[in-house]
Amino acid sequence: MSNDNTSMITNLDRSGPRYTDAVGTAGGVTAFAGVLMVMTGAFHVLQGVVALLNEDFFSLESEYTFQFSVTAWGWIHIVLGVVVVLAGIALFRAAVWARTVAVILAATSMVASFAWLPHYPFWSLAVIAFDALVIWAAVFRGPNLVDES
Repeated sequence: MSNDNTSMITNLDRSGPRYTDAVGTAGGVTAFAGVLMVMTGAFHVLQGVVALLNEDFFSLESEYTFQFSVTAWGWIHIVLGVVVVLAGIALFRAAVWARTVAVILAATSMVASFAWLPHYPFWSLAVIAFDALVIWAAVFRGPNLVDES
């Protein structure tokens, strides 16, 4: 029985790029960003559906700079949520473009949640925290790809 000192992560057919040993940490962080993006997108969709079905659930007691109707906010959250979920799913492929889109969408989600802050503060702060984690995880050094073809 020979021990040929190979990595536990191999590409048996040796075609195309393969992940090197760094995929364990970096790939896990990218997957973490994907999971957080899917969760954040689901939260946005849930906020939007609640805003459309029950406008009285969210109330604004005072004047606020970013004042839209609750119905408009509902549609904003639904559209943003669906796009964020799709970008989160794309992150599971560890594509560089998906990580770039994830950072842009997480920043957009943070701005929307900040503007939504007076309507539902705790929920908005939770989404902002998730978005900050998504940005950190997406800019974390990704897996090293070695092209062997």
